[in-house]
Amino acid sequence: MDTRAVEVFEENRASLMGLAYRVLGSVAEAEDVVQDTLIAWLSHHGNGIENAKGWLTTVCVRKAVDVLKSARHARTSYIGAWLPEPLHTDMLDDPEAQLSLSESVTMAFMLVLERLAPKERAAFLLHDVFEMDYADIAKSLDVGEAACRKLVSRARANVQRSEAPRNAPSERQEEVLRAFHAAIDTGELGALVHLLAEDVTLTVDSGGKASSINRMLSGNTEVLAFISKALFRYYNGAGFEELELNSGRSLAFKDEGGGVETVVTFGYDEGNRVNRIFITRNPDKLARVADGIGATVTH
Repeated sequence: MDTRAVEVFEENRASLMGLAYRVLGSVAEAEDVVQDTLIAWLSHHGNGIENAKGWLTTVCVRKAVDVLKSARHARTSYIGAWLPEPLHTDMLDDPEAQLSLSESVTMAFMLVLERLAPKERAAFLLHDVFEMDYADIAKSLDVGEAACRKLVSRARANVQRSEAPRNAPSERQEEVLRAFHAAIDTGELGALVHLLAEDVTLTVDSGGKASSINRMLSGNTEVLAFISKALFRYYNGAGFEELELNSGRSLAFKDEGGGVETVVTFGYDEGNRVNRIFITRNPDKLARVADGIGATVTH
């Protein structure tokens, strides 16, 4: 094996993983795409490739788009609400990359991306997040430059119709975690009430493989009732851990064996109030959280 070829790939692995995850919303599928990109790279790197990063990005995004097209069909038969697979982001050491992630890897924003067609999603990410020019994106997606501009324009218009992704200051996020856990641990809602937006929603993804609710809850009255009754009854006294997932402070509740059975992440409005609560219970999406496997993602 060509040691230098492997070194070049490893220099780009984090960026490729970041791209693949944003396209797919799945850590497992993104890891497979990155591994397939490595295999292709080792087979072609000696063929006079002048721009390694560009070549790797092109192969990676094409493979990710192909996987997404297949995944879209599978998700139509998914049981209940679908949420992106939680992604560890606490291993980042680049402040600029952290800022980028806070805007493009939150659960709320990943769900906005989910509404885009595969090529729209890829073109938008490459241009607006990875800052590639239209000519290079057109080559990567095998479309004309004019068509590429239309893909980005349509995607951007769709994204702009949605609420802008944002993260609250770390102090507010910690306050929310403390209040949420106190509500579950004691049933006392006083601290949490003032931190929730009036229009807060709560979504649970179980994939039909864990107990769940079959609809999204809307409004703080309904959400608070669910927290004080169902979540209090189920998680009272459960072990938990605070984690950095999808660029936000999150709670991971553990089962009796110490594995992670539930992850709770939050979205925030412009007033730094919680307006989205995402609960992941599908065990297939929690294996990497439980194992502490966090993909390091960079801009």
